[in-house]
Amino acid sequence: MTEPLLYTQDDGLVTLTLDRPQARNALNLALAEALAAACRRATEAQARCVLIRANGPVFCAGADLKERQGMDDNAVRARRVKGFWAYESIERLPMPSIAVVEGPAVGSGVEIAAACDLVLATPGASFKTPEALWGTVGATQRLPRILGKRLAKDMMFTGRVLTAAEALAAGLVARLVAPDALQATLAAMVAPILKAPPSALALAKRCIDEGLERDPRGALATELMAIEDSLAAAEWRQAMAGFGR
Repeated sequence: MTEPLLYTQDDGLVTLTLDRPQARNALNLALAEALAAACRRATEAQARCVLIRANGPVFCAGADLKERQGMDDNAVRARRVKGFWAYESIERLPMPSIAVVEGPAVGSGVEIAAACDLVLATPGASFKTPEALWGTVGATQRLPRILGKRLAKDMMFTGRVLTAAEALAAGLVARLVAPDALQATLAAMVAPILKAPPSALALAKRCIDEGLERDPRGALATELMAIEDSLAAAEWRQAMAGFGR
């Protein structure tokens, strides 16, 4: 049985590749567990950036519905919880994460992409969350925060598919590039991340993510606490020493 996820590391850059092309990279229990484990591994390895890509023309076709055939309610519930834990593991990575989406992302695929800090897409990418139309519930939390509830409901209630260009305009995709420019753009995005002080990026990520969940006073308190952590780490002194030279 082949591994559903490939893990590679080049210095501080970790690449996670969804590797179930025969199943259009659908999320099954093994892949969900592998994603969570890979995020732990990247954190323990003190990676500076994590990329999530996919093998094959489809980024992720959603949950593996074939796996659920014959499952009782308890088994389905346990499998869903594993999926949620995989998304949260991505979201909680202390270092920046980038989803590289070159094909359709459906349901769980959208969740994986949305859990990353940035999404880099090519025109072949698309985004769809048809869970409610399939008689189930999912993908209801991250997208409204990113897209707004009206567009998220349009996708959920009608099966609307966002093209890569529409996802860019709506804020789900950070950058849209032609396939032949993908690697160069990705390298340009990753380069400053790999050079920056890791603790500063982790603090900035925490401030943005936690700040959006708090009122303005709470968000400011989060940043003030992060400043204290930054002062204690003293990485900024080395960075500042290079200015003006």
